[in-house]
Amino acid sequence: MARLLQRLYRLWHHRWVEGQVRETFPDDVLQRLERAVAASERLHTGQLRLCVEGGLPYSYIWRNASARDRAVGLFGKLRVWDTEHNNGVLIYLLLAEHAIEIVADRAMTRAVPQLTWNAIVRDMQQSFQQAAYAQGLEQALELVSQLLVVHFPRSPADRPDAADNLPDAPVVQGRFTKDV
Repeated sequence: MARLLQRLYRLWHHRWVEGQVRETFPDDVLQRLERAVAASERLHTGQLRLCVEGGLPYSYIWRNASARDRAVGLFGKLRVWDTEHNNGVLIYLLLAEHAIEIVADRAMTRAVPQLTWNAIVRDMQQSFQQAAYAQGLEQALELVSQLLVVHFPRSPADRPDAADNLPDAPVVQGRFTKDV
C-alpha cells in the first residue's frame, strides 16, 4: 500500500510541475538556447540536444523509472546517437525531481572522463539552486561545446550541410506539449 501511495504522490507531483515548464523556460529563453546550439554546432562535428521535461510520463512513474532511464530513452528517440562520429550529447532536465542528466554517445564517452561530466552537472545544480535555470543551461551548453571543439573540431573539409543533422531547438516536454 505504501508503494502505491508513493507512486500516486510522485505522479501528482510530476503532473503539477509540468505546468511550470513554460514559466521556467519561456519562449525567449528557448530561442536563445536554440541559437546557442546552432552556433556551437558550426564549430564541431558533434550534435547537441537539450531536453527539458516537467515530469516523467505515466509509464515511467508506474514502473518506478529514474530520470537517467528517461534521458537514455530520449537519447535514442531524439536520434542523438545517430551521428557520423558517434559524438552526440543530450542534456536532460527533469524539473519535478531536480534531476540533470548528460548522456553522451560512445566517442564522447571515450574522449571525456566521467568526472568532467559530473563537474558540469554540479555547476548546473548550483545555478538551478538560485533559480538561474537559463544561465545554468547556457553555461553547460558552452562547456559541452568546448569539449566537442577540442575532441571533434570542424575542419574546412567537412561538408557544410553535415553541420546540423538534428534540430537545434530544445525539446520541451510538459503540459500542453506532445510527448516524445
